Amino acid sequence: MRLFLLLLFVVWSAPAQGAEPLRLLTWQGYAPPRLVERFTQETGINVSVTYSNNEEMIPLLRAPDAPFDLVQPSQDRIAGAQKAYGLYQPIDLSRVKTELFDPVLLSATLHHTSIGTTPYAVPFCWGTSGLIVNTAKAPDATDYDALLDPAYKGRISYRLKRPTLIALAFSLGENPFHLYGSPQHYEDLITRAANLLMTSKPLVAMYWNTADELRRALLDGTVHVAMGWDNDGWALNDQNPDITFVVPASGALGWMDTFAIPEKATNIDGAYAWINFMMRPENAAAFSNLEFFPTASRHAHRYLDDRIRVHHTRTYTQNAMANIKWYPPVSDELESIEAKILDSIRRAR
Repeated sequence: MRLFLLLLFVVWSAPAQGAEPLRLLTWQGYAPPRLVERFTQETGINVSVTYSNNEEMIPLLRAPDAPFDLVQPSQDRIAGAQKAYGLYQPIDLSRVKTELFDPVLLSATLHHTSIGTTPYAVPFCWGTSGLIVNTAKAPDATDYDALLDPAYKGRISYRLKRPTLIALAFSLGENPFHLYGSPQHYEDLITRAANLLMTSKPLVAMYWNTADELRRALLDGTVHVAMGWDNDGWALNDQNPDITFVVPASGALGWMDTFAIPEKATNIDGAYAWINFMMRPENAAAFSNLEFFPTASRHAHRYLDDRIRVHHTRTYTQNAMANIKWYPPVSDELESIEAKILDSIRRAR
């Protein structure tokens, strides 16, 4: 689902007289064409969609002419970027139909994306990173340290991104999120995780960049153990019941993607219209049925396909939910530390 290559995709529909288009910066899959078409039919607003990811959104929004009205970064990328660059404008909750949102997820997102008492985002969807395992080939892969296990030499895959470093830190029995306020201690822990990745490079079949790459590698048997997103594991399970998403023993890494309005946005009305449209339960469920991710829409479960409901229920037991490690807001300083360490892994022989 998550493509880490910037793509530009403009969705055309019948032009509406006098209606300013909505310029949306989002993840691949977050603006399904059928929902874009329905939105345009209802509102008369055309939607142009730019696909991106967390790493690219901030530079795009910092550009002098940043041409976006609504963006969808993860909740841990809001407060730090706002403090550093002033990228977003406050969310006017009087214009958001808050009754459409799961109250727990809404409250948590407002907490993590506010500066003082001013909120800058509301939730859209959530999910986790964990393990995707061919259980017939790797039945003992139950935690992130399976990514370092010589038993799976040549059959391991993960992204060289910050979630992998954080996951391995958790598998060491540490909590890296508790060290966010101490950059030096955080760097020491993440360096320990990086050293493990460096020494185990001969075990890796591939470093994946796109979900399509990973899905192909698991289906054709190139990879037996991978770190990946829950929705990819569920989609693969529909094709091969031996392959599935496994919640790691040390806890899945939880993310929440949001709606935020850039400071330079011009179609504010369109932005709020899209937020309220996408959170209507029938529309939120249509998204989940396509992309598998749970949404923050309060009643979307009523419209989910049975197979999606089964995946969600089977994976997110009460214990698994209680053990999710949710990403807290991250600072530019910590991301700079991680970028330096990731680069050292790439260059290691």
